[in-house]
Amino acid sequence: MTGRRVTLVVLCWNRWDLTRRCLETVRRHTSLEEVDVLVVDNGSTDETPERLRELDWLRVLSTGRNLGFVRGNNAGIRAADPATDVLLLNNDVEVLTDGWVDRLRDAAHASPDVGIVGCRLVLPDGRLLHAGTFVLPDTVWGQQIGSLETDVNQYSRRRDVQGIVFACAYLRRETLDRVGLLSEEFESYFEDTDYCLRAAGAGLRTVCAGDVTLVHAEHGSTDRDPAHFSRLFHESRKTFRKKWLDTLESRYRLDLSWQSILNFASGYAMSSREILRALDGLGVRCRYEYVYGPGTPFPPLEAEGTGDYLLEVIAKRKVPRRPEVSVVYGQGDVFRRNRGRRRIGYTMLEVDGFPAEWVRQANEMDEVWVPTAFNRDGFLASGLRRPVHVMPLGVDVDHFHPGITGHPNPHGDFVFLSNFEWGERKQPELLLKVFNQTFRRSDPAVLVCKVINRNAALDLRREVASLALAPAGGRIAFLYNRELPYSELGSLYRSADCYVSAGRGEGWDMPLMEAMACGLPTIATDWGAHTEFVHAGISYPLRVRGTVPAQALCPYYDGFSWADPDPEHLAFLLRHVFERREEAAAVGRRAAAEMAERWTWERAAERIRARLAEPAA
Repeated sequence: MTGRRVTLVVLCWNRWDLTRRCLETVRRHTSLEEVDVLVVDNGSTDETPERLRELDWLRVLSTGRNLGFVRGNNAGIRAADPATDVLLLNNDVEVLTDGWVDRLRDAAHASPDVGIVGCRLVLPDGRLLHAGTFVLPDTVWGQQIGSLETDVNQYSRRRDVQGIVFACAYLRRETLDRVGLLSEEFESYFEDTDYCLRAAGAGLRTVCAGDVTLVHAEHGSTDRDPAHFSRLFHESRKTFRKKWLDTLESRYRLDLSWQSILNFASGYAMSSREILRALDGLGVRCRYEYVYGPGTPFPPLEAEGTGDYLLEVIAKRKVPRRPEVSVVYGQGDVFRRNRGRRRIGYTMLEVDGFPAEWVRQANEMDEVWVPTAFNRDGFLASGLRRPVHVMPLGVDVDHFHPGITGHPNPHGDFVFLSNFEWGERKQPELLLKVFNQTFRRSDPAVLVCKVINRNAALDLRREVASLALAPAGGRIAFLYNRELPYSELGSLYRSADCYVSAGRGEGWDMPLMEAMACGLPTIATDWGAHTEFVHAGISYPLRVRGTVPAQALCPYYDGFSWADPDPEHLAFLLRHVFERREEAAAVGRRAAAEMAERWTWERAAERIRARLAEPAA
């Protein structure tokens, strides 16, 4: 025995087909030397009672009538050995692997303040269903994190969460002693979130153990009676709202107006989504307002609907006419749209200075934020007179980590990957030419370029043909204008062996950070904003020969510079990574560890929250 004994409580009501499948997988993957299995037959009227009597490896508690989900589970908890922890399991769940109870128990006993542990749940069709839950006071409608994303092993770490669904819930005995049974104010639904909130009030954390995955055929006992399900759900929601609304409201300690963009294929939009999500988790009530429109580089109106419940709620919150604090997160030439009493402009750029109009509007702000010291220095050199603070961005280490499932590599090639928008700044001709000259067609190496082209007048085939690449040189493949779901983007990185970012300059370079978080060795130009998180030891910095004028991309870059990467050094690094794969893989592992330790969105949001709590500079 490796830990405290566990009583596994399986509640069932009719649907013997589900119960049989559940119990078969439990027995196949569970060490019964450490686990007592208790099946609570909640008044079944089908063959369930008879079939359960045939199983001598478990104990059966018959309630005689259907007590409902909450009372049925409470009956099982009461019947459990008081010296054991209790693991609640729905009968519509299937166990997939050995050691699942051990991992749940390890998570529960990792710290004295852990009270409840859940796990990843996937649907029978392979989509992720649950990696924890949250509920917002705006709607009081519980949501499952990651729900309906394609399962690529996201959310596989242990994480603190607001709640879990009790389809699988490990309850330490100390938790039961301190918090008690499930609340019988609920017949079914919301009782799990209620219990997690009660535990939090008692100083106990709820954890989702991402290293355990079970299959959950959701609503297995009620899916044949939708009206019954609807009645139970809405009655429980009313009860929950009355009981917890004030508590949910009270967790917000700061208010913030966030003026930016959410629904557009841009770095500002993607990072806005993650910042807002992380700030909400830290108790900052964000209200969103679209900042672009006529006279700006983006459309007059952004597309409706983010496809994300949390962001939809934030976007529907009413923004005051004059917010107390407002951040405009976007290009510096839209700072003037800031409507706050305390006005903050938050921007970035890929060159070593900032245009005069950006600086003029920045000087009208109370303070300016930039993600890197590189941009801070560029702003100050360009004439910024307002206080400027470095507020780094981050990376989503739940969707970008080394355990994400990649795509098969049937030919066994060493895959170099680059992800960029075709244009002068990214200098694609450098990478394509150098790769083509460094490798031969017969070499087991290929460069995959995920290319976005928003210029309808640009013909990619013609651009590539103009490079006169050698047919016998290194092979190059293109993923052209392929927009992948954000939740599946990590699979692209994990299908590669090395990531290359050989452009002239970056305002941050989110794809590079995502690749590093996924554990890829990376080759990155050693100049610009991304040197904030890229350094030798966790990457292969690409030497630059100097800087060159940047106005070729945009007239208002006149007078500013960006990098001139060294082609010979790029060729050396490509060959070096290809020939020293074990060394490169170790570099990638160190990069992933550093991203997870220092560069998460949670850390970025903590920095923002701390600054908002301080007085205006």
